[in-house]
Amino acid sequence: MSEKPTGPTVADIFRRAQAIRGENAQGSYKEIAAQLVREYSGSPFPPTYNLTIPEQDSRAPEEDWTAGLPLVLRGIQQKDWNDIAQGIVLSLEQTENYERARGPEGSRDKWHDRSKGIKGAVDKGVGKWMPEELIKLAERSVQERK
Repeated sequence: MSEKPTGPTVADIFRRAQAIRGENAQGSYKEIAAQLVREYSGSPFPPTYNLTIPEQDSRAPEEDWTAGLPLVLRGIQQKDWNDIAQGIVLSLEQTENYERARGPEGSRDKWHDRSKGIKGAVDKGVGKWMPEELIKLAERSVQERK
């Protein structure tokens, strides 16, 4: 019984796009898409059951990093690496634009505060289970980063 060849995941392709961007920060998004198509053409298509880029959730809101996923899905369904690459690049561009506009993690406005609604529960849990000296150490560490 032979298994179907497994191709890269959407997250793998996104990470590759980030790496290409890191290698040539002045390159255009169009160039990144073209390189992705060159590198992945002939490879098995990504699975559709895991159409996500998990690590992007901490970089930008979901509506930004998921912007290109409908294009990626269409590309997978139609077996078109051009659509997949365009969708990946759209998500990369949206994430980078968000970071450029909002600044790095921790310097965002209150509307984008990821701790909203859970801060009280986190404080209660930390206060209950974390020794006071570790809390002070963590607070000092955060202050030194600012």
